[in-house]
Amino acid sequence: MTKKQLQSFFQMKASVDGKSADVFIYGEITKWAWEEYGEVSSVTFKNELDKLGDVETIHLYINSDGGSVFEGVTIYNMLKRHEARIIVHIDALAASIASVIAMAGDEIRMPSNSMLMVHNAWSYAVGNAEKLRKAADDLDRINQSAMIAYKDKAGDKLEDTTLKELLDNETWLSAEKAFEHGLCDVVEEANEMVASVSEKAKKRYINVPQQLLQQSNCKSVMSAEEKALREKIIADSKANLTYLETIL
Repeated sequence: MTKKQLQSFFQMKASVDGKSADVFIYGEITKWAWEEYGEVSSVTFKNELDKLGDVETIHLYINSDGGSVFEGVTIYNMLKRHEARIIVHIDALAASIASVIAMAGDEIRMPSNSMLMVHNAWSYAVGNAEKLRKAADDLDRINQSAMIAYKDKAGDKLEDTTLKELLDNETWLSAEKAFEHGLCDVVEEANEMVASVSEKAKKRYINVPQQLLQQSNCKSVMSAEEKALREKIIADSKANLTYLETIL
């Protein structure tokens, strides 16, 4: 199997007129764009983002239970620097580092049955006391970076003490609660996409809501229709790029 046959956790699609684009982040955010082969996700994300050109609006759709902190923070910063207006749609779940990426939105929209999960960063560490202290210091810096992202979005609606409590307790926020804390701008009608977490995430997180524990993992939840949509996004993106190249 080649890397071209493997799905990345993100896809991008530019509109034919080049004024807007759709970006989908579905699934676990990994270090590698293709898990078994090669390319670093953030590098590939930047290359594809650059190919979209000078779009005026980016619609970012998220359904992810998190993943690599450093890749996620890098993607967040790329989107924050982008000149386009970013409209985030949390289709079902934005958990852990995926919730940080969501904060890059100028506007965040959540269906009433979607969820946002925030928690303190964690990691594995092996080594002597010096190595372990460094790992703890690194986690403190990562937590501070995430707090800045949440506060930058929420502003005065979220006190530092409240945010720290949410992070310490690994809090799963409904759309209404996210709106209350300033982490969401618009609560929409419920959609048909069901929030779910992977088996890996079920073991990694502590306070996973019971309804999510009862769901099967993300891969089995994805319907044939969703898979067809992802394939169509890739095909349309290639067609749009070919079209743009013919007129430039």
